[in-house]
Amino acid sequence: MKTLIRTFIAVELDPSFREEIRQIQKKFSDFNLKFVNPEIVHITLKFLGDIEESKVKSLSAALDSLLCEPFDAKIEGIGVFPKLSNPKVLWLGAKGNFKALHDDVETVLKPFKFKEDERAFTAHATLARVKFLNKNQKNAFAGVLNELKDTKIGSIRVNKVLLKKSTLTPEGPIYETLHTVYLD
Repeated sequence: MKTLIRTFIAVELDPSFREEIRQIQKKFSDFNLKFVNPEIVHITLKFLGDIEESKVKSLSAALDSLLCEPFDAKIEGIGVFPKLSNPKVLWLGAKGNFKALHDDVETVLKPFKFKEDERAFTAHATLARVKFLNKNQKNAFAGVLNELKDTKIGSIRVNKVLLKKSTLTPEGPIYETLHTVYLD
């Protein structure tokens, strides 16, 4: 029997950002949101979904051929997807060479025929998922968002990419690094 594991490719944030992420999330605590544990907030480059565990080795080898150079990135700005009038995801922005890194990941994974992303890639770290907001809450939520939109968390050196396994539990996902690719 084939064992399937839920996987994604990510860049981790600096652990020193966790307390600030916690403080940002606290400002949204009056709303019906499902927060991501600050310990595991990350930037997803590509969600792979369920893959056969036996493919981890060949995926890792493909990722080892990434050509993107290390780069500095700024973690700043707070926004929502898809739009403010109907927010579903609250995110922390990431500015840097993420588009090139994402495109590089897509290129090396082409032989595996993963589903192409339907939307244009936007580098971000998910802070929370919005469960429900009534009209009054949407206005208050927009107010908090506007107040925090220019938040600057800090800079990171993006010099590695991680192939992660995600195990979903009632308490939230548990992530395990299956492979690390060092950019050089």
